[in-house]
Amino acid sequence: MKKLVTMLTFALIAFLLLGCNAKKIDSRLDSINKKGKIILGTSADYPPYEFHTQINGKDTIVGFDVSIAEEIARDLGVPLEIKDMDFDGLLAALASGNVDFVISGMTPTDERRANVDFSDVYYYAEHGILIRKIDSDMFSSEAESLKSSMIGAQRGAIQVSLAKQHIKGVPEDKAEEPHPQVKELGKLPDLIMELKNGKIDAVVLELPVAKAYLTANSDLVLANYTFADEDGGAAIAVNKGEKSLLAKLNATIERLTSTGTIERFVTEANEIVEY
Repeated sequence: MKKLVTMLTFALIAFLLLGCNAKKIDSRLDSINKKGKIILGTSADYPPYEFHTQINGKDTIVGFDVSIAEEIARDLGVPLEIKDMDFDGLLAALASGNVDFVISGMTPTDERRANVDFSDVYYYAEHGILIRKIDSDMFSSEAESLKSSMIGAQRGAIQVSLAKQHIKGVPEDKAEEPHPQVKELGKLPDLIMELKNGKIDAVVLELPVAKAYLTANSDLVLANYTFADEDGGAAIAVNKGEKSLLAKLNATIERLTSTGTIERFVTEANEIVEY
C-alpha cells in the first residue's frame, strides 16, 4: 500500500511539475498582458526593414518590420516598446527575457531553430552585392570575379554564409568557420563605410536593403548577379515553446499578407529611407 501511495505521490508531483513547466514555457503572452506592453528586439541599421530617421525633430526607428510589430501590438491591445541592438545580440536578448520577440529581417535557419521558435515567413527577398562604381568592370559580371576579394557581411546574418558558400566556394558544412576574406561587422553602416573607404571590395546584403543604401551613395552600384532566397525568407523569433504568442503573431502575419499590407509597408518604408 505504501509503495502504491509513494508511486501516486511521485506521479502527482511529476504531473504538477509538468504543469508548472508548461505554464512557464507558455507564459510570455501572459507576461506581456500583465506588464501592459510588448518589447521588440531589432537591429535598426537595415533599411527598409528597420532604420533610424528624424520625425518632427526626434530620432525614430521606422521600417516595414516596425510597421509589422506595431500591428502585432495593436492586435494584442498593448503599446510597443523597441530595443535597438547589434544583430548578433538579438537572440541572447530574447533568451534573457529583455525582449519579447525579435523582428529584424531574420532568416529562420536550422541553427537558429535549435534555440528559438519562428513564425510563418512574412517576406522573401533576393540577396545582392554592393560594390564601388569604379570597380564595376572588375566585379559586375559574375560572383566568381569576387572570389579573391575581401567581402563584408553583417555578423550573425545569413549573408555571412552566402558570401562564404556562393562567392568563396566554402562547403556548407564549413560555412560556420571564420574565413580570412569575409569580414563580419555588427552594423551595416560600418560595412558600407569600409566599402567606400576601400577596406573591403563588396558587401552582401538583401536586395531591398542594397537599393536603399544606393539612394544616398552614388559612388556605389549593385553587381549584376543576385542570390535567390529559396528556403529562407524573414520570420519573427520567439523563445521556444511560446505557442500562444506564436499563434497571435501568425494571425497578424496572415491578416497583413492576405490584404497586401506588408507589400504596402515595404513600399512606404523605401520611400522614407534617408542617410
